[in-house]
Amino acid sequence: MVRPTLARGGPRPRPPPPAVVSDSLTDVLAGVRVVELAGVLAGPTAGQFLAELGAEVIKVENARTRGDVTRTWRLPSEPETDRPAYFCAANWGKRSVALDLSREAGREALAALVRTADVVLSAYKPGDAERLGADARTLRQLRERIIVVELSGYGPEVSRAGYDAVIQAEAGFTHLNGEPDGPPTKLPVALMDLLAAHQIKEAVLAALFRRERTGTSAHLTLSLLDAALSALANQGTAWLVAGHDPERMGSAHPQIAPYGTPFPTRDGDVVLAVGTDRQFAALCEVLGVDPAPEWSRNPGRVRDRDRLDARLAEATAGWEREALLAALHARAVPAGAVRRVSEALAEAERVVLRSGDLAGLRQAPFASASLRPPPRYAEHSIALLREAGVAPGTLAAWVREGAVVDLPSRDA
Repeated sequence: MVRPTLARGGPRPRPPPPAVVSDSLTDVLAGVRVVELAGVLAGPTAGQFLAELGAEVIKVENARTRGDVTRTWRLPSEPETDRPAYFCAANWGKRSVALDLSREAGREALAALVRTADVVLSAYKPGDAERLGADARTLRQLRERIIVVELSGYGPEVSRAGYDAVIQAEAGFTHLNGEPDGPPTKLPVALMDLLAAHQIKEAVLAALFRRERTGTSAHLTLSLLDAALSALANQGTAWLVAGHDPERMGSAHPQIAPYGTPFPTRDGDVVLAVGTDRQFAALCEVLGVDPAPEWSRNPGRVRDRDRLDARLAEATAGWEREALLAALHARAVPAGAVRRVSEALAEAERVVLRSGDLAGLRQAPFASASLRPPPRYAEHSIALLREAGVAPGTLAAWVREGAVVDLPSRDA
């Protein structure tokens, strides 16, 4: 600790030693073992994030359904495989064990894994975890310092299963998405799952930090609906603070203009994100637009949005896209090209994971960890349970009973 100066001319504090700076967090969770009792996207995305930070992540899959359901979610163009594109979105860096938790032996196998774990990520309908012996109360009896994070659709008091598309609708996102004269529209990615994944990550990291400081374990409950509602941001506070119930506006922003609306050029669209009056003045200079007096301030632009957008579209239509973007960027006007996913990912190698024919997306690009590819179904069942101390004879009996699957799948 640096001591303050005692008096003018008195002893000066010694400078602190130079900080040790790391440019990566790849190993920050080294030695942390995570048991993932979750499928589809929210829990698995959080699990992959923890793996990228160095944690050992064990994906426990349901033997009765032959694993995570996303193993069967293939595009029409994909070959028969248990590692399709959807599964590869959230399962890098893990090992897979397949258990039948409806059997006592399957629950014993899970207990063996949990006794060696630091964190459990769980995603069940309320009541299902208790029935399968995977509820927080049972798990915490197995490991005193364990952190259990449970995700449900609507919280522990509601037994409905949570589905991203339904949560989008119930949280207001579907109503807000789409053109003003068009129907409510689902978002093109499972954003509610991804928002919940962020809350899971935050909960785990905060709980690990507290445990490191105090030794206290944690049982934290999250829901898809809460994660969605928390992300309504300014649209939510528009109602809570101003009493304004938001409506569909297409790509327009309720409080800023021009912001978010695509504008045409000769060879593609651009999006403008003008947030200040100074940026708008620079935009008009680049485009050669003589702005109406009421457009000089943002409130006037918001009120006259339709006429403003029409005038800007007329001006941008005569430009080549790259030339326009270069001119705008030179004047610090926020703007970008409207790209296809293939175009966007062509310049995103920092976040792309590859292994042979498989590819995925990093959840923690700042970690830059080298990750094992997504596991095949039940690929590591035997190895993981041996590591957990299960006797060979017991393990063989569990396999014969069907409580543990020892059947590494092979892609067709």
